[in-house]
Amino acid sequence: MYRIGIDLGGTNIAAGIVNEKYEILAQDSTPTKAGRPGEEIVADMATLCKSLCEKAGIPEAEIESLGIASPGVVDDNKGTVIAAYNLGFFNFPILPLLKEKLNIPTMHIANDANAAAWGEAIAGAGKGSSSSIMVTLGTGVGGGIILNNKLLTGFNEGAGELGHMVIEAGGRPCTCGRIGCWEAYSSATGLIKMTNEKLEECAKAGRKTLMADMVAERGKVTGRTAFDAQRKGDEAANEVVAEYVSYLACGITNLINIFQPEVISIGGGISNEGQYLIDLITPAIRKESFGSGRLPATELRIAQLRNNAGIVGAALLGVGQ
Repeated sequence: MYRIGIDLGGTNIAAGIVNEKYEILAQDSTPTKAGRPGEEIVADMATLCKSLCEKAGIPEAEIESLGIASPGVVDDNKGTVIAAYNLGFFNFPILPLLKEKLNIPTMHIANDANAAAWGEAIAGAGKGSSSSIMVTLGTGVGGGIILNNKLLTGFNEGAGELGHMVIEAGGRPCTCGRIGCWEAYSSATGLIKMTNEKLEECAKAGRKTLMADMVAERGKVTGRTAFDAQRKGDEAANEVVAEYVSYLACGITNLINIFQPEVISIGGGISNEGQYLIDLITPAIRKESFGSGRLPATELRIAQLRNNAGIVGAALLGVGQ
């Protein structure tokens, strides 16, 4: 049983053939060249899929299904991308066009974050659970929600914008236009902003911090700067990490209190901190979770599929639903 997953990004189109053990047998990518006609992008997707079948030695007729992980808001029933601004797709019939070029009986499409969450639910950190949430901590905060083995998409396909719940009324401005969104605090972008603010504060006060030495050595502030310095015992870095962890734990606790999932997995660049990050946020989450100590606790895990989450999740769209 073979399935193809396509991770459609603004920069690259990545695709892979996934078997029934959720292993990627062959994968490749091609530049998206966003901004050109969508029909050309669909043609490249079809060519990429045919090339993968040849590379893996699997006839196209043996591919049971295909899924696309797409940016923006999508409609799986119609096979359209309702709105993907970075691709210039608006009510674009991507699956009907792809079906004209490939002889694959079943095709699905999902928002890219939802597809990644679905992949983690079936083949990654949430495997074996019926309800799980994936939180991605990258440039923004995204993710997806699976309840009772179904992706939660809302009546308008727009559900799962986890980063845009407000956790600090009157707080930092968010790119979405709201004030105080979780994304403004718990994304890698938010962490970098906190780190820069602390560096400026230390410079004005004449306070030494290892973070300044790291920035001088590495050339810039990253999502690792505060964590690396904190592990070396730097007090200012510890203050940054403590602030970041408090906001991250607050958002995750909100998700637990609303959805009570069996598993929450954390992906994105900040998840590279691994179990260290889990250990930092767990005490605050356990303290503030509704029913803590009386109800079975949500398990916190680091996402497992990493950069392949989009491909695997897309390939598995429709499985078990």
